[in-house]
Amino acid sequence: MKKISLLVFAAITAISCEQDKIAYVDNTKLIKEYQEKIDLENEYKIKYENFQKKYDSVSSEFQKEAQAFESSAKSLGQAKAQEQYNALMQKRQQMAQSLQQQEQMLQQESSQEVDSLVKKVRGFIKDYGKNNGYTFILAENEGGNVFYGEDSKDITDEVLTELNNTYKAKK
Repeated sequence: MKKISLLVFAAITAISCEQDKIAYVDNTKLIKEYQEKIDLENEYKIKYENFQKKYDSVSSEFQKEAQAFESSAKSLGQAKAQEQYNALMQKRQQMAQSLQQQEQMLQQESSQEVDSLVKKVRGFIKDYGKNNGYTFILAENEGGNVFYGEDSKDITDEVLTELNNTYKAKK
């Protein structure tokens, strides 16, 4: 009987001593400082700057055309001036629609890239947790998923370092 009691006591002690390994990651910091995200932002910054240059160029060209029309409109007859004016306004509308579509496509592409990056980071954290024996890795963010966590449980820097090293290795 003593052996059974001792065995039960040992089993209960072992079970109660087994604790979940829990940590948290600051999502905002992780994404903000992830090198691939920084590179992605820089890539889209260049794309937006190029788009802005194109927009400015097309706008400038249209302004010159509009000024040329204004100068020549006085010498044209009413009907001919109206016809050229209508053609100019149609061209302006088509130009604006084209530029708007290009901008929307750029924004959509950027958004998809960021969404893909966030999914990649989540997958990385999941694998990191499995590989390092964590039961849970919680997300701390501005929304308040983790209201308090001991600093010793914050593994953001560790995950960020490994995440950036993995990205650099693939580059």
